[in-house]
Amino acid sequence: MSERHPFPKNAFCSFPTASMASLLLVVTATISASAQTGQGFAFHPNQEVRVSGLASPAAASSSLPAVLATAIEIILHDRAVCCGKGAALEDLVLSAPLSLQELGNKLQGAHVMGDGRSVVVNAEYVSQRALTPDLLIGTLLDQHAPLIDWKSHFYVLYGAVFDETLYPDGSRQCAIKRLLLRDPRFSDARAEVEFNREKDDFGAVHGLLILSTEKR
Repeated sequence: MSERHPFPKNAFCSFPTASMASLLLVVTATISASAQTGQGFAFHPNQEVRVSGLASPAAASSSLPAVLATAIEIILHDRAVCCGKGAALEDLVLSAPLSLQELGNKLQGAHVMGDGRSVVVNAEYVSQRALTPDLLIGTLLDQHAPLIDWKSHFYVLYGAVFDETLYPDGSRQCAIKRLLLRDPRFSDARAEVEFNREKDDFGAVHGLLILSTEKR
């Protein structure tokens, strides 16, 4: 299973080692001349990237299988794949794997849907050590909402808020301030959760799983 996801070609990002715990992200990129502001720099606070059009169902219970099934339903938005009655991934998800990596290993590959068609699942597990801004921001820009393990609970990561600084030499520096999460246990205001770099420990983020499907 792949542990890499490409960032848009005009940018490269990396976590500064000393700032891993505070989720300070530095982005170096080539930008167009029209984005530059004379000889100085331009500061754009509170920029956002979000995955749009996600449903908001609530899990039938707080059990791990129910939470995972609902989270994957939100991410894939196709109940024939997961996790309506007889869905292709229903049995795999309800078997309650212990970790995102185990879940990814189970989901990766071809599966048969209730109507006999096959669906191929691409499951990209990313450990905390391998988690980089190109994966994080690039996945959101591609309109994929990954499943994230934070403090041993599973959330749907659907957005990020960051400050952006543009420099005359064509470089760009971004500091992520918040990660926008959805708790699949709820469908009301309790579903909206934030990871705040000023208050929360990045060490409690244990990895994420990027899912996509292709029907055959």
